[in-house]
Amino acid sequence: MGSKIKFHRAFGVYGLYFEGEKLLVINKNGGPYKKRFDLPGGSLEDSESLSTALKREYFEETGLEVEIVKNLGIVDFMLSTNWRDSTLVHHICGICGYYLVKKNGGQLIIPEQFSGHDSLGALWVSESDVTVDNSSPLVLKAFEWLNKGELGLETQVYESWEAKR
Repeated sequence: MGSKIKFHRAFGVYGLYFEGEKLLVINKNGGPYKKRFDLPGGSLEDSESLSTALKREYFEETGLEVEIVKNLGIVDFMLSTNWRDSTLVHHICGICGYYLVKKNGGQLIIPEQFSGHDSLGALWVSESDVTVDNSSPLVLKAFEWLNKGELGLETQVYESWEAKR
């Protein structure tokens, strides 16, 4: 991964919302997953619990109010990419979990854009719609969970992740 590694670690909580075999995703407009499908979710604000952060992020990015059904586990990815002056991004998803969620209210929206917001809106995708070139590792892992019923233990490493501009 190169001799001069500049490291960035990202923590976040993410919700998997399936209807049948379709997954609700967002169009990402920032970060290393820009211009790709990504899961609704993100970072915690100060003094915020995991569940509160997930519900807030989900509402901000999709317009849906969700109920957490189950904590699915922790996954992490390492991306060799140039982002935030880093050459290696270690993305830990969920800190304490990937969460299975269900709709509790609201409707899909195109979110209001504000500083730090990185969703251009939500849409439904099937497994045949997603590839490593158009989706974040989080989305790929969500379909792996749907098919296998587990997230796996190994860190997924992407040796040459291309952040889209």
